[in-house]
Amino acid sequence: MSVKDHYSCSGCDLCLLACPAWRQTRDIRFTPHGRAKALQHGAAAGELAASLASCTLCGACEPICPEQIPLVDLVIDLRRKLPSGEKVEFFEVKNEPTVRRLFSGKLLRKDIERLVRIAGLLDLEIAADDGSDISEALEKGVAIPPRRLEEFLKNLAGSIVVADGLLLHQLRKWLPKKRFQSLGEALSGHEAVRAQLRASDLYVIEPRAYHAQHERLVRYYDRMRVDIGLSTNLDLQRLAVPTGSVEQAKWIIEGRSFDRLVVENPADCALFSAVTDRPVVHVGDLA
Repeated sequence: MSVKDHYSCSGCDLCLLACPAWRQTRDIRFTPHGRAKALQHGAAAGELAASLASCTLCGACEPICPEQIPLVDLVIDLRRKLPSGEKVEFFEVKNEPTVRRLFSGKLLRKDIERLVRIAGLLDLEIAADDGSDISEALEKGVAIPPRRLEEFLKNLAGSIVVADGLLLHQLRKWLPKKRFQSLGEALSGHEAVRAQLRASDLYVIEPRAYHAQHERLVRYYDRMRVDIGLSTNLDLQRLAVPTGSVEQAKWIIEGRSFDRLVVENPADCALFSAVTDRPVVHVGDLA
């Protein structure tokens, strides 16, 4: 089967339903459709620099694309073609094969107290090499040294929980036969955490990890929603409305009735606290 690219885009515009850049700008140039049509008509990556920078890599466009184009990967590839002064300091730490590990990601790694508490709750060992440099390189469009990637991937054995949604997205591409679990799924499925969720909660799913495993997780979160009675940031197409900006946060809570916000992404704690006076808690703090 040939790999699809922007030339496979039919221009159906369904990606606009999910794209946060479209909602904020109403400018088609900043959408997957706009980039695809520009490339189909001969545009070079450099001419798309502003459009590529606007993409949040949330992945919401992928499950809704009828052509099944790997839109996140295409943005990452195009960013690598741009002239950039961005640099990434790649790790030299090597993981030892273990049975159960937590890959913390950049944000959670900075919050040691929460990280240790979550690892203990889930009975996981914190990975010395969490791949956050690789995720940073993907985000910035910096080439990953082949040896670095090989060293990181070769010891990925056992049960692995990944906090970084972008890294999870790529791990599923690099190691398609291995199962990875997002931190949000692992925590929300834990008995002690699940017992603390309430019907009056608004539960905000981390979109990158969710859309990377949409076919499976859409059923998981729908069951959770029905069993507990809470609301989520899923829209009518069962796509996770991305956060990342004050405008998006306001859109998620607009018209909703809730007593508490529960978020999977630690960065969303501060973001939602700025737009609501309701309590905002990380799912890992519930237990």
